[in-house]
Amino acid sequence: LGAHIDELDTPALLLDLDALERNIETMAEYIRGVPAELRPHEKTHKCPIIAHKQLEAGAIGITCAKLGEAEAMAAAGIRDILIANQVVGEPKVTRLVNLAKHSDVVVAVEDSGNVKHLADAARSKGVRLNVIIEVDVGNNRCGTAPGKPTLKLAREIANHPSLNMRGLMGYEGFCQNIIDLEERREKATGAMAKLVSTRDLLDDKGFSTEIVSAGGTGTHMITAEYPGVTEVEAGSYIFMDTTYSRVEGLEKYDPALTVLSTITSLPRPGIAICDAGRKTI
Repeated sequence: LGAHIDELDTPALLLDLDALERNIETMAEYIRGVPAELRPHEKTHKCPIIAHKQLEAGAIGITCAKLGEAEAMAAAGIRDILIANQVVGEPKVTRLVNLAKHSDVVVAVEDSGNVKHLADAARSKGVRLNVIIEVDVGNNRCGTAPGKPTLKLAREIANHPSLNMRGLMGYEGFCQNIIDLEERREKATGAMAKLVSTRDLLDDKGFSTEIVSAGGTGTHMITAEYPGVTEVEAGSYIFMDTTYSRVEGLEKYDPALTVLSTITSLPRPGIAICDAGRKTI
């Protein structure tokens, strides 16, 4: 701010504030017209100021990838935080329980051993820790298998009074960059069917599943309208990128983050060397 572009040293990261605010409002306007709420993923920007802008536009809370991100956001006054990954290991579990003393943090679980560790740590600190079961909806990464394996873990959680099960989450990451909208819709709908049918099974068995969290930027227009999904975790929409610029259905979002570079050499026709190589960035 206040410097001419020629005065900037390179490589430099440039944020278009107008595009950023348009993207925030475009997503907020869409969410206002669908059943699901927005819980934007902050791993894209990791900036409390931007997170507060998203909350001011109507987001119900935020999503973080890591415990450290959640701690930073809580220190900036944000209370409603979903950690969409498992927190394991004694040091991190201790930090998580301490964070839960002064924020409404919810953490993803998938493993009975981790559940017991969290429960024991929460009990020792006099905390009731909010947890959400991550279900593998086809991403082949983290999460319990849909259906009975998830029900089994829910029963284990119920045996620990120091844990409060809030619901389910699933990430259809394998769909996000499918260029064709209808192909993306077909695959994302199949993923959500696994998640919501698991929610139905748990509801039938008397478990509370107030949260069904899913979605990303590439599928938000599908996931947010799927019956039973309560919130969407889209994050990349805030800045966008060259991959998403080719994905059908995201035309309303503008690129807001660019890298300014300087050409340092023109060794021969058709070849240019710049100071913004992959390792530099």
